Amino acid sequence: MRYLKQFTIILLISLVGEILKAVLPLPIPASVYGLIIMLICLCTKVIRINQIKDASLFLIEIMPVMFIPPAVGLSDAWPTLKPIFIPVFITVVVTTILVMVVTGRVTQFVIRRGGNNKQ
Repeated sequence: MRYLKQFTIILLISLVGEILKAVLPLPIPASVYGLIIMLICLCTKVIRINQIKDASLFLIEIMPVMFIPPAVGLSDAWPTLKPIFIPVFITVVVTTILVMVVTGRVTQFVIRRGGNNKQ
């Protein structure tokens, strides 16, 4: 029953994100709206972490499985991708490294800033 309640909370936040996507004329995905709403709810303690922790950990654990169908779809599209494979591969590698570096730097900044506030 606990998992059902936690999934319901997450799904309701996602639904609000979908509604915002339909109402607002901005080119922002509904999932981003949902993530922002969830962040605001967690920061303002409208939703406490223990109210969604178990369901969110489960979703994170099964996340790799969710990438299998798109990977199979890419293998089916190989004839289309073959002529542009090198530029796509270089773009994927460069952007992956860039995302990792930026994420690491932002994380270091947040950790350092958070450490200074606790003193």
